[in-house]
Amino acid sequence: MRELDFAPLYRSAIGFDHLMAVLQNAARADTGDAVPPYDIRKIDENSYAITMAVAGFSQEELSLTVEGGELIIAGKKNTQDSGQYLHHGISTNSFERRFGLEPHIEVRGAQLLNGLLTVDLVRELPERLKPRRIEIGTSASASAPRALDRTAA
Repeated sequence: MRELDFAPLYRSAIGFDHLMAVLQNAARADTGDAVPPYDIRKIDENSYAITMAVAGFSQEELSLTVEGGELIIAGKKNTQDSGQYLHHGISTNSFERRFGLEPHIEVRGAQLLNGLLTVDLVRELPERLKPRRIEIGTSASASAPRALDRTAA
């Protein structure tokens, strides 16, 4: 895949550099085989969950980190199994998967159950960004029409 050039957008869009970085990372990301496989689910308007199949990895071999607007899920096997296999289908390869996060997305927790790692995410908007109703006030100067000064003509 060829590299996308976002330079023209940088010249005309102010303050969207985070979005441009997300787009560039998405353009670089592999679109083929996702190892380990994962789902991203939207639970409601402000809640999401990432479920990743991490069969063969223990809780101690997995790490979750939020850094620079990204959620990084990594797995590293601590031991090497030197057993003889007739078929070896469960991956023991180390992995690292990165997910770009909107600035107001918070990681609320993670659970490992039956080989599935589920990460709970919630959008928490600050009060200043939440929709609010602005009351329209009345005042004596606003309600009385201004007289036009016709002498200046």
